[in-house]
Order: sequence, then C-alpha cells, then structure tokens
Amino acid sequence: MAPNKSIPLLVLLAVLFLAGSQSMYTVDQTEMGIVLQLGKPVGGVKGPGLHLKVPFIQNVIFFDARVLEYDARPEEILTSDKKAMLVDNYTKWRIVDPLQFYRTLRTVINAQSRLDDIIYSQLRVALGRYTLVDVVADKRAQIMREVTARSSELIGEYGIEVVDVRIKRTDLPPENERAIFGRMRAERERQAKQYRSEGTEESAKVKSAADRERAVILADAEREAQVLRGEGEAEATRIFAESLKRSPEFFAFKRSLDAYEKSFKDNTRVLLTPKSEFLEFMR
Repeated sequence: MAPNKSIPLLVLLAVLFLAGSQSMYTVDQTEMGIVLQLGKPVGGVKGPGLHLKVPFIQNVIFFDARVLEYDARPEEILTSDKKAMLVDNYTKWRIVDPLQFYRTLRTVINAQSRLDDIIYSQLRVALGRYTLVDVVADKRAQIMREVTARSSELIGEYGIEVVDVRIKRTDLPPENERAIFGRMRAERERQAKQYRSEGTEESAKVKSAADRERAVILADAEREAQVLRGEGEAEATRIFAESLKRSPEFFAFKRSLDAYEKSFKDNTRVLLTPKSEFLEFMR
C-alpha cells in the first residue's frame, strides 16, 4: 500500500479509537453517575458497571454513593433554662437522588453549606425546648433522633438523606465558663473552711474528753494510792504498837533515838548536865 493511502487509514483508526474510548465509561461500586448533554442530565442515574454515551457531546459526572460525614463548626445555642452552651456536632448523610442533587446543589460543598444551615436551625429549635441537664445527659439521644428526622425531612428536596446527627461535645462559652469556675472555686473554698472548722471543733472535743478522762484516771489512782498508803501506815502502826507492847524498854529507847535525831542537827547547841534524863541511853 502506498504511503499516501495509509495516512488516511491511520487517521480513521485513530478517530475510531478516540470515539470508542469517549463513548464508554465505568461507574465504580461506590459511585453513581449521571450523563450530561450540553449541561443537562439525560438518561437517568447510572449504577456500577460499564456504560455507553455519545462521544464529544455527552460527559459524565460521578457522585459518591457512600455515607458521607460533615463536621460542623461549634455554635452557641440557648437552652430552655436560659443556659448558653457551645455545641459541636457532626452529620452523616448521603446522596439518594443524584439528578435532584445536581439540579439543586450540584456540588458537595454547596450541600454541606445547606446541611449546616438546616441542622443548626433544627438543633437550636430542639435544644431550646430542653434544659441544660437534659441536653448533656438525660435526653440527648431523644433530641438527636428528633433533629435527625426533622433535618432529613427538610433536606429531602435536595436529593439528600440525613442518616444521623450527633453532638460530639458541649462546652460553656468562655465568659460563662470563667464565671462558673469562679463559683465552683468559691464553693470548694467554703466547703474546705467548713471542713477545717468542723475538724478543729472535733479535735477540741476529743482533746477535752481525753484530758477529762486523764484527770479522772489520775484522781482515781491518787485516791487508791492514798487508801493503800493509809492502810499500809495503819498496818505499820499496828505492828509497831504491838512490838512496843511486848518491850516497853525498846519503846523508850526508840523514842530517845528519835529525839536525838531531831535535836542533834548541824549547828545545834544543847546544854545538858551529865545526869540529865535526856542522855540516859547515851551513858
């Protein structure tokens, strides 16, 4: 074949290959696709698999068929008992009608913006009917179900379904937080002073009781000691008296010795005659 005849054939083959590649497309298992012709959807929603389209005139856009997550920025909300709180929430959602989604929102960023508006308004309305304690603990699950159902109903016109709305965290605004911490600190200090005062009072009671018991024990011991000492002295006197009855001479001698002991002390001068009765037992 002549070279000048092979060139058109190669061009034709290239055009056919390009047209063939442009006429086929694949939709992934995790996606949904819609075909656009001159910017307008045609042919409905395409599921996973290999599909055909008109080359160069039609193009395909894909949307994620999985459950998506949107993490909203924290917003301030007022509860029914007039308590301000910062609510940090997230939303799980998915595209259920790609055609309606494309006609109304077109992009995921626009969808997130609309979700933010609707869910925040529903959270504000729902939390405004409950107290702070209900929101934080008692009725949070019930509130989340209400917000999820109402948000899904409102967002349905955009081809979106809200699967779940959850509160990740609830905080107090900074100014309220400082005031509450101040009150908590003052309350703890008041309790600490009360506990210290009660402890001091109890300590004084224990010490007083211990001192009283000590005084009673010492008094009882002293009384018992006096009784025992008296009994001992009485017994000693009795024994001594009995012994003196048996020997009057010894009694006189003992009396004299006691007198000598008391009379003849340091620097004591006594004038006696040798025949004095006081010196009877010294002769």
